[in-house]
Formats: sequence, C-alpha cells, structure tokens
Amino acid sequence: MTATTTGTAVGLSSLGALRPLLAGIGDAKRVRTATAPGSLAEQAFSRSWARLVAGEDAGSVALTETAAAVARVRLAGVDASVLTSAGLSDDEAVTVLRRAFDEVAGPLDGDLAGRLRECLAPLPGGGAPPSLVVSLNAQPRAGATSPGKPRVVVEPPESHGDHCFTVAVYGCLLAPLVGADPVAPFLVGLAHHLHNVVLPDAGFAGEVLLGSALDRVIGTLEERELAGLPAPLADRLREVLRLRANAVAPGSQAFHAADVLDRVLQVHHHARAAAFTAAQALDDLELVHAGPVQSFHLDVLAAAGL
Repeated sequence: MTATTTGTAVGLSSLGALRPLLAGIGDAKRVRTATAPGSLAEQAFSRSWARLVAGEDAGSVALTETAAAVARVRLAGVDASVLTSAGLSDDEAVTVLRRAFDEVAGPLDGDLAGRLRECLAPLPGGGAPPSLVVSLNAQPRAGATSPGKPRVVVEPPESHGDHCFTVAVYGCLLAPLVGADPVAPFLVGLAHHLHNVVLPDAGFAGEVLLGSALDRVIGTLEERELAGLPAPLADRLREVLRLRANAVAPGSQAFHAADVLDRVLQVHHHARAAAFTAAQALDDLELVHAGPVQSFHLDVLAAAGL
C-alpha cells in the first residue's frame, strides 16, 4: 500500500499521535456491560439516534457523545449514571469523567478538546431509537473481502452499529485537522450504512458483483430508511450524506479519513488479538498487579508452573 503527499496529507500529519486514542475509542466495540444489550459502541449508537429522532440539536448530540466516547477509553462502562447511582453528585461524576478525558485527550485539537471537555455530563436517553438501529446493531460487517478471493472470516464480527458510531466519533475528532465543522462528519458516520438495514454485507467483493446496480440498490434502500425519519432530520441527513461522493470538501475529508481509519484499525485489532500471549498479560500489562497479596499470587502461579 502506497501513499501520496497532498495538502490533505499535510493537514493530517498529526494522525500518528492520534492513533492510540482512536484505537482506544474503537475498543468500545468490544466492551459490554450488564445493564444494556450490545457493545458500548452499539449502546451509544442507539442513544445518538434516539436523541436525534427526538428532535435534539445535532451539534449537541455530536459533541456530547464524542466527549463521552473519549472518556470511555479509560472508564469503559463507568459513566455518569453509574457514578451518580453509586452516591456521587453530578459535579463529582463530571470530575471523574474529566479526569479520564484529560488522561487521553492530549493529542486532540486544543479548541475542540476544550469544547468536548465542557460537554461531559450525564447523557440524556432520548427515548426509543428508530427500528433501523436495531437492524444495524444486529447486521454483521463483512470485514476484508476482495473480488475472486476467499473470504477471511474473523470472530466475532463487528456490527454496523459498532462501525457507524466509531466513524461518527472519529469524524468529529478529525474535523479540525482538515478545517471541517465536527457535526457534519459525525452525522455522516451515523448514517452512511442505512442501506445495510436490509442489505446483508458481502463486502467489496459483493459490491463488485452488483456492478451497475450497486448505486441503485444502495439509493433505494437508503431512501426507504430516510423516509421513515422525522422530515427535518431526514432532510439534514440527505444533505450531509452527499459528502460521501468525494474527498474534496473538508467535511468529506473528515468522514473518509474516519471511515478508512476505522476499517484498518479493526483489522489491526484482529491481528493483535490473534497474536496475544499470556506473557504480554503477565509482564507488559501486570495482570498480577501490585498490592498486599501480590507476593502470594506470584507464589501460587510459580507453584502451578504458570
């Protein structure tokens, strides 16, 4: 794979520093809690759509959900509602969220980081999400496919809800690097796979076989889902979804950068998972961590030959 040096590439020159944060945000696809079905990313995908359908301002949804996703890198499922249910005040809960945010937000654009940090607060539920969310959270992604070659199957597959929410957050975070407003790429990320509510994902190999019918199939199925949404939201999504056509406008660049990064970081995750060793857990991650019983734990493992 080769890369070319363009003005856009210069604008994205800080991506190397952002990569660990983006990877950490993507890990929400693989973290779950007992209180709600699906991964943390799927839960956030559902909540984001519910808030939009309820008529909440798209900018508020984009910034608060992105801020929560950054804090989630460290806190996983420990959100403001969990903290307040455990006896913390709203202010104390926000202090914890900001502590987690600050630990990982260093590589972000300073102005955007400041706006996001101020958005950390208990998130509104927004009511029930539209039915498209249930389908996209259940619809698996195909992963890497290539025409004429056998499919590489990795387990477990991510869902389209996982992917769409992660791309939305990435798009928001990358927007300042290309001079884009963060809201539009967030919305494109949420909505760019509406056709997969009905269309199972056969990957690039399947798209090639659809040939000249591909655009018609995608357009028909996408419009079917948009028509079922509140008219103001549907109109806004139709407008921003045009950004997919190329990578010229800043909003288009933010979305396409987010999309390709998530696809490749997902592959890197599977490669790391396949190569993971017990030694990494014990030595690099200090699975048997420091504490009053650490020496006893180490004696147990030594006696067991572990």
